[in-house]
Amino acid sequence: MTDLTQHAPGLPVLARLPTRPMGVVDSYTAARENILGIIPARALELPVLSGRTGPQRWHMLMDPAAIRRVLLERVEDYPKSEATKSILRPAIGESLLVAEGDHWRWQRRAAAPAFAARNVEALTPVMTRAAEAAAERIGAAAGRQAVNAVAEMVAATFDVIADVTMSDRAAIDRAAVGAALDAYVDRAARVSVLDVLGVPAWVPRPGRQAAVRDLAPMQAAMDAAIARRAARGPGAGVDLMDLLIGARDPETGRQMTAAELRENLLTFIVAGHETTALTLAWALYLCAFDPAVQAAARDEAQAVLGDRAAGAADVERLTLTRRIVEESLRLYPPGGFLSRTARAADRLSGAGVRPGDTVMIPVYGLHRHRRLWEEPDAFRPDRWARRDAIDRWQYLPFGDGPRICIGARFALQEAVVILATLLARFRFTAVPGRAPKPVMILTLRPEGGVWLEVARA
Repeated sequence: MTDLTQHAPGLPVLARLPTRPMGVVDSYTAARENILGIIPARALELPVLSGRTGPQRWHMLMDPAAIRRVLLERVEDYPKSEATKSILRPAIGESLLVAEGDHWRWQRRAAAPAFAARNVEALTPVMTRAAEAAAERIGAAAGRQAVNAVAEMVAATFDVIADVTMSDRAAIDRAAVGAALDAYVDRAARVSVLDVLGVPAWVPRPGRQAAVRDLAPMQAAMDAAIARRAARGPGAGVDLMDLLIGARDPETGRQMTAAELRENLLTFIVAGHETTALTLAWALYLCAFDPAVQAAARDEAQAVLGDRAAGAADVERLTLTRRIVEESLRLYPPGGFLSRTARAADRLSGAGVRPGDTVMIPVYGLHRHRRLWEEPDAFRPDRWARRDAIDRWQYLPFGDGPRICIGARFALQEAVVILATLLARFRFTAVPGRAPKPVMILTLRPEGGVWLEVARA
């Protein structure tokens, strides 16, 4: 067990977060630089914390029962905030990640079979190849130079999502698609003061508008690739493009248009590689600070895998590796902040909610809440040996309710396959003086990278 407040100097402790109410300027500065900065430390002791930023009323929710109400029982009354949608909509349109109501429901029904267990298993060889390639790259640096685990894991997971989404490498410049999306997120995802003040999305955000223009060539290339694939007829290979071209809403028979196909494929690329890459980078970092856990995971992986990369049949036996992934998702959830806008009056854990109020679920804080977790700042994979003792609504790495991440099973499988393959072959230690700082913009990223020394096991 590793208590990060003692053994990982430089990692931010939530007690260092703001302890006083913030004004408009304070909130804007904190949100733009690091959304985690708007979580007061006292929120970790309370079920709900309410306040106001300028004209905007808000409620910060940490009560599992109230979170269940927002994400499940009254989900229609709490749509995603316009700030979140205005960031994502230019890149991925009204796709699953952004759409609401009936438009979201039919897309979810149509896409769900593509992420069924049988399809995830069929796509696992892609993960295995990416794990092997990552091991070869890292092995070339072992004993010679430190590696940036973030860069290595982004490369691995982008290989996976690119092959899974569009397996025909000649159909499109996949690297260019990834670069265009990453550049857009980097430029557009920082919160505007207009977002903090609750100004309507139709009011222009100049930086975001400039970033949108750069997306056009990439979106046109995706449209052309989809048109060529659709003209070819039923797919010979199994990838998401084929699965979604053939997908139908089982209730209405509706199929996705070319634009909807593009928007959802881009959604899976955006949501499907960086989030898993960040999970893996943080997992390696945590293992580097806990040699005992790392050694036990290595023993498990070597016993199951020998000298090969992990595959679908191995995942059930890699129980400690899975627990490390789950604990990494608790301490450093890539989607560390959820925001909803109330449509109707309500009460949440005693707080009165009015239409138009912002309801925030700071997942990063929820996962370290003092009244919900034993030793909340400690890296303890063993806590997941009793998964049934943890309230479902206090652990939200993929959200929950009907809008739970459609790719959650895929992401967990990928993370276990890659992490086990690497831990079986290498020993990782942290580079002194290079502790990363968790920074939440759109996802929870380690500022400065995750630098690790690598030795062969």
